[in-house]
Amino acid sequence: MSRTLRGISQQPPLRTDTDTPDSDERSRKKVRWNSDGLVDGGKEGDSEESSHDNKICLAATYLAGRIGCAYYNPVNFLIYVLEDTQETAHFDVTKTLLDQVSPDVFLVSSKADDKFIDLCSDSMAASGGFFQIRPQKDFRPERGRNNVLSLGLLSDLPEEILDPTGRDASTEPRSAYEFMQRRRNTEGDPTLRRWNASVRMSNFVTLDMSPFALGSIGALLDYLIREQALGDLEPEGIRGLDVRGIVNLSLDTTMQINADALFSLQVFENESHASIHSTKTKEGLSLFGTLDNTRTTLGRSLLRTWLLRPSLSLEVINVRHDAVECFTRPENLDIANVMHSQLGGIKSVPRILATLRAGKAILADWQGLVRFTFHTAILRDKLGELSMGGDVDIVKKLITALDIAAFREVGGMVNETIDWEESTLLQRVCVRPHIDEELDNRKHVYSGIDAVLSRVAEGISPTVPQDYAASLNVVYFPQLGFLICVPMLEEWRSGDGIEVLDGWTFHFSSESHVYFKNDKMHDLDKHLGDLYPSIIDRELEIIHDLTEKVLPFSEAISEACDICAELDCLLCFAEASNLYNYRRPQMSEENVINIKQGRHPLQEQTVDTFVPNDIFMVGGAGIDFYPDVRGEDDDLMSDEVYWEIAYSFARARMRAERNLAKIGCFVPAESATLGSWISVQSAFMIDLNQVSLALRNATARSLILLDEFGKGTTAADGAGLFAGILKHLLARGSDCPKVIATTHFHELFTTGLLEPERLPITFVYLEIMFATRSGEIIDGGTSGTIKGETITYLYRAVNGLSLESHAARCAELFGVPAQVVRRTQYVTELLSAHELPKLLDEAISEEEQLDMDLASAVCQRFLEWDLRTQEAELGEVRKKLAKVLGQDVPVDRSDNE
Repeated sequence: MSRTLRGISQQPPLRTDTDTPDSDERSRKKVRWNSDGLVDGGKEGDSEESSHDNKICLAATYLAGRIGCAYYNPVNFLIYVLEDTQETAHFDVTKTLLDQVSPDVFLVSSKADDKFIDLCSDSMAASGGFFQIRPQKDFRPERGRNNVLSLGLLSDLPEEILDPTGRDASTEPRSAYEFMQRRRNTEGDPTLRRWNASVRMSNFVTLDMSPFALGSIGALLDYLIREQALGDLEPEGIRGLDVRGIVNLSLDTTMQINADALFSLQVFENESHASIHSTKTKEGLSLFGTLDNTRTTLGRSLLRTWLLRPSLSLEVINVRHDAVECFTRPENLDIANVMHSQLGGIKSVPRILATLRAGKAILADWQGLVRFTFHTAILRDKLGELSMGGDVDIVKKLITALDIAAFREVGGMVNETIDWEESTLLQRVCVRPHIDEELDNRKHVYSGIDAVLSRVAEGISPTVPQDYAASLNVVYFPQLGFLICVPMLEEWRSGDGIEVLDGWTFHFSSESHVYFKNDKMHDLDKHLGDLYPSIIDRELEIIHDLTEKVLPFSEAISEACDICAELDCLLCFAEASNLYNYRRPQMSEENVINIKQGRHPLQEQTVDTFVPNDIFMVGGAGIDFYPDVRGEDDDLMSDEVYWEIAYSFARARMRAERNLAKIGCFVPAESATLGSWISVQSAFMIDLNQVSLALRNATARSLILLDEFGKGTTAADGAGLFAGILKHLLARGSDCPKVIATTHFHELFTTGLLEPERLPITFVYLEIMFATRSGEIIDGGTSGTIKGETITYLYRAVNGLSLESHAARCAELFGVPAQVVRRTQYVTELLSAHELPKLLDEAISEEEQLDMDLASAVCQRFLEWDLRTQEAELGEVRKKLAKVLGQDVPVDRSDNE
């Protein structure tokens, strides 16, 4: 019997340390639900969205009326610090911070005021965030200062300072002194590092006089270190934290908008997913959704920041307006579109640089870095093609920041080192051929290992008995080395066990094969070694050297990304301005708002035809004080328009236009002149707390919006509160803010509580039109209705005081009986004139008295009816019920039959 041919070599699929479940996870596509629906978010490793990494952490402490806080933004890797500030008794600063920062994690000192802790706890409970009270020792200023000085951002020294001699580190030290000197040069002199960090810290913020803020930074960094330790087996401590900078958070340079104002303005609007089983949300019809066409992660984050904290600096606003005006020029439209599309290729580069520093960069990170260098080169070329773009600030900053020569050097180094095709195939970062001779030799041996194993198997095959193995293979497993593989025999599965030949050593078995080693296998292990891990180790060394060459450019790359994020936002403004026909407003230092043919940016998207209106307001106009401002024709205007009691959508339209202008966007109007202001206070939701907040913080530069305030209580109390607030604000004189109010308390103007003739108030109402079906216009004052009459809302604001809501007229048009409408109008007039007793003195007619007597008799008979007794037949029940109602007894036809 001939023997079966043996010696065929097989190499099973290799699974290495790099082929972990994380690799499979990274290769999966991630779907993000946003305003555009389902979006391909790319590979997991390329996405910045992580439930853990993207949590905003805020640490704050409050004591003796002062507050200091700090928070960390994981998107741009910045720490924002609010230096010690005087807090109000109602915690207005804290509420503003919570509204604008929206932290996911809130840390508070255990020695903070109880009311402050309760406020923060309730706020985090409402938002679904994590709230924790930390020991006071975590908030000690000394600890915070030590943590700040230990940050790599501040303490890391330049290479020329660490080793000024430039001595070759490969040579052996000649003495113990030289050994210690080299060690200090490598790690840095601790005293010099600390001194350097203290000097650098003063370049970011001044914390010496802010112990609360300094302690908050310390507690914040401690929390970040603990979180880092949970996800990293070898945490590097504070020096390993990804912190690009420390930014001073000043409330004086941004406009204050409270949470209710943000809600009522629809700046942000989350819509739930269509599926009840999903908790995801998307951006709905909102100002942010209208403007958000950002292509970068940093751009989207910056746009949210601009909307939450609009700038108060006219210089900053005008610079942004200049850029939007440049991008909206007809000759620049195509160039702007190309620039915006190039920004789409720039991923979250700060996150990529952070992974490079941590040595955790994957293939997608290196690809993102190369794409950045490619797209910024095209972006730089397009900047030079812009018409009249030389004087635009953002263009000048980009030309300076985009060091194309350096970026090309980075892209060239990465592209020449990494083998993209092999890396994609093996799902790890691989090195190109001819980069390292030693690596090439190892790969050459590894690629020809099949032929070697086949020859070795053919040599071993004659020494193996035929009944021992029908076939034989020599295989290689990483970290296990070379092994002889033979099929599992049935007798080996029994209790006798596996038979081992002389000179062979059993290693392990599977369901179908058994693996051994002999002297030849040990020789292969000795001479060829563990090839695959050695290849990976050498590639890791090469990639590490590449990382060391790239990281010196990280500061320039990060700066370019920040400016590209600003460009991203400005290009979004330009696209929205072109799409919705927005115009550039004129910004002024005067406390004035003058809008011509203004439109609401959201409402006009939901209707076929929008009716624009004009708005003119002046701040600082109270009783006995009338500021002089210049109108459209540069004529001095003193006591023309100061307040509005408006039944219109002008209030929401004006607020939205002002917010657009303050973030640097054009506004939906034919023309607009907007003065500076510091806050927007809203009393929506009929909330006395918000009214209290507005009255405490409003200045002549503020805008207060009162929408039907007072309707949440009795009519008398509501009207009194409304009138009292208006008179209080008027009494401030030159400190009177700009106010827009809507109300239906007509009695305020008919009973003398608010005298239109004596107070600087302008009255505006929305015009309506009554017409017949034939198109004939009917005077609104005509009593009664005409057959076929229709009502048309013109949505046009006109000056004048309207004390008629036309509610009764509309009710009659839609089918309410005429006698009910007339009675309603009569009762309303008596209530407005406070003549309610007349209703009590009214005498009823004999017919009405007879009806009441009959109804009373029916009720009495029904109450006397004993319902507990069961009537014998249905006919008896009918007879009894007819008797109760005073009707004739019905004849039961079934009885006659």
